Amino acid sequence: MAAFEVTMPLLGGVLIGIAAAMMLLFSGRIAGISGIFGGMLFQQGDERVWRSAFVAGLIGGGVGLYGLNPELFANTSGRGLGMIVLAGLLVGIGTRIGGGCTSGHGVCGIGRLSVRSIVATVTFVLAGMVLVALVQPFYL
Repeated sequence: MAAFEVTMPLLGGVLIGIAAAMMLLFSGRIAGISGIFGGMLFQQGDERVWRSAFVAGLIGGGVGLYGLNPELFANTSGRGLGMIVLAGLLVGIGTRIGGGCTSGHGVCGIGRLSVRSIVATVTFVLAGMVLVALVQPFYL
């Protein structure tokens, strides 16, 4: 395994952890993306402003990275755009049903030793493993 394959995800994880800790420390808010995005759509006033800025920063970061290295965004999954969009919609529905997303539960909740978040994260991982085991044979 190349050093790049290990160091980049590790660096990304460390940066996500630092950002989540800073958000909690400085604003008292949880960096759960589904909650931030949902609040951006349904909140009013100052709540909508900071949430919109947060989401714009996520999108801007992706656009900036694409400008620097477009091949990082290559679709190597072998799945078409329709399947990728469907998967994204299912993830969005799952975050509403699960009361949050992996960033909120997995990164922030586990760090706060939230039993609810630990159970949710274990459930996310197990459900993902089962779904891959069921669906993968049809795409070989």
